[in-house]
Amino acid sequence: MGDTFIRHIELLGYEKRFFPSQHYVYMFLVKWNDLSEKLIYRRFTEIYEFHKALKEMFPIESGDINAENRIIPHLPAPKWFDGQRSTQSRQGTLAEYCYTLVNLPHKISRCLHVVSFFEVRPDDMNPVTDSQIRKPEVFLLPKDAKKNASDITGPIVLQTYRAIADYEKSSKSEMALKAGDAVDVVEKSETGWWFCQLKNKRGWVPAAYLEPLDGPDESEEQEPNYAGELYVVQKSYTAVEEDELTLKEGDTIEVIHKLLDGWWVVRKDETTGYYPSMYLQKSGEVNNPEKSGLRNRNIPPRRSTIRNAKSIHNKGRKQISQETYRRNSKKYMQNRRQMRSNLRNKDIISEKNEQEETKSKAQPAVPPRPSKDLIMNRCTESTRRKIM
Repeated sequence: MGDTFIRHIELLGYEKRFFPSQHYVYMFLVKWNDLSEKLIYRRFTEIYEFHKALKEMFPIESGDINAENRIIPHLPAPKWFDGQRSTQSRQGTLAEYCYTLVNLPHKISRCLHVVSFFEVRPDDMNPVTDSQIRKPEVFLLPKDAKKNASDITGPIVLQTYRAIADYEKSSKSEMALKAGDAVDVVEKSETGWWFCQLKNKRGWVPAAYLEPLDGPDESEEQEPNYAGELYVVQKSYTAVEEDELTLKEGDTIEVIHKLLDGWWVVRKDETTGYYPSMYLQKSGEVNNPEKSGLRNRNIPPRRSTIRNAKSIHNKGRKQISQETYRRNSKKYMQNRRQMRSNLRNKDIISEKNEQEETKSKAQPAVPPRPSKDLIMNRCTESTRRKIM
């Protein structure tokens, strides 16, 4: 058993392929101990054969000797004919199977049989296709369904985007693009890198180079939040453009606008500017190796830096100027200070009112004891006789 092992296996969905004949393959995102993430494709018949071999290797843990000792999960046998309905309905079971498999004792989850089955094959990188036959149809699981396998209700068809300019890849995990290429987006990351596929090619692409076919993509971006969310800088960055911020590791800032290209508008004191989202972590969140690994990637390019970008839409994306961000931030902060001042004044007034109320409710003072002469002058005759 080597040092390589799998940290997590996530079922993304399935593909309907038409070459060499119509069939279905499941899509898995496999996360390895070296922080790499690989996309692989497996037919269910392959998965079942893998499962049978695993049971034979570990007869005690598979319950063959005593059913009470079984820890290897169950997996139903493939049907005589697997159509789209059975492929779709089996996703919940398969997602749960993968989760349980990775969390089995290391002698099983990290054995050579498991590691080898989930390693990337040549046909994962370059599936056999026929240009005369239509490209595969891709169906993704809903995001909520990935968190709870029992909630899987149906597939989501991948969104198609168009490249607005040529892009040359700078690493093996990326994918080069030509202006006009239509790609299917498999995964959208807040870092500004999207995992895409184009025919038989797959890889990470900067979101800044992509636009949806049905119009500008402002609707996908959140509205600015001038209240701001607290984030901590995990990696220093020196500004290159005038509208960017230079920040140091450990700085606490406020994120006021999260943009799709991975460059967020942040506020430090009363200064605003763009900063790479991949270098930020939400305040209070615990750092983990996976996020640390993402920060070692290249920073994605900004939309505004792309030359020769050509959109197919007459109406362009709306852009908020840095001056607008600053003005609205300043206005918001002034309103916030005014509200705090009003609250303090209210507290002072209420405190004074309470003090006055307390005084009004206080017990009257005890009058001084009268002198003997005063008593003799004011008392009755009978009282004077008793005193005398």
